[in-house]
Amino acid sequence: MSKLQSDVLREAISNLLAASKEKNRKFSETIELQIGLKNYDPQKDKRFSGSVRLPHVPRPKYRVCMLGDAQHVEEAEKISLDCMGVEALKKMNKNKKLVKKLAKKYHAFLASEAIIKQIPRLLGPGLNKAGKFPTLVTHHEPLESKLLETKSTIKFQLKKVLCMGVAVGNCDMEEKQIFQNIQLSVNFLVSLLKKNWQNVKSLYIKSTMGKPLRVY
Repeated sequence: MSKLQSDVLREAISNLLAASKEKNRKFSETIELQIGLKNYDPQKDKRFSGSVRLPHVPRPKYRVCMLGDAQHVEEAEKISLDCMGVEALKKMNKNKKLVKKLAKKYHAFLASEAIIKQIPRLLGPGLNKAGKFPTLVTHHEPLESKLLETKSTIKFQLKKVLCMGVAVGNCDMEEKQIFQNIQLSVNFLVSLLKKNWQNVKSLYIKSTMGKPLRVY
């Protein structure tokens, strides 16, 4: 049972959007869900991680790159998705600096089956270290739908501290869409926790330049 009160959340979203409009920034602010946990010891308790697909894409400017075989490269070019073929990857020659730069440039990577096995050999451990190891794409699914899925998926990962933040929307979205994204994110996160809601200390939502607003 969700302890997130709909009216509290709706009000916080309205206030957040109103404050953002008032300031009229020159970019679309990202809305982040900030989570504080309690009764959890990251040293002893299992650190969890999990991904969930949201109903609406939270970050339209999320940059994805396709590391593809010839067919996928062709498909990627058709939908103007950045891509790299085997030759381009070979040219990097496992150069750590170049791989690091590549990992920095994109939020996520997709890779064809033929390529994904070769990634450690072609690029070394760089992408994995950056937490951006590519997602597999087969030829049985349209690249466009896989791209949408990647852009809509958020990841919760507990590291050494008891607070975390994930992007759940942006200020150009409708209130209803933001509301649906946040509800789904929170319920999914709670399902990952050992004692569910008893592990949640606080929940805030915050736009890039705005003040944090408490929703739980």
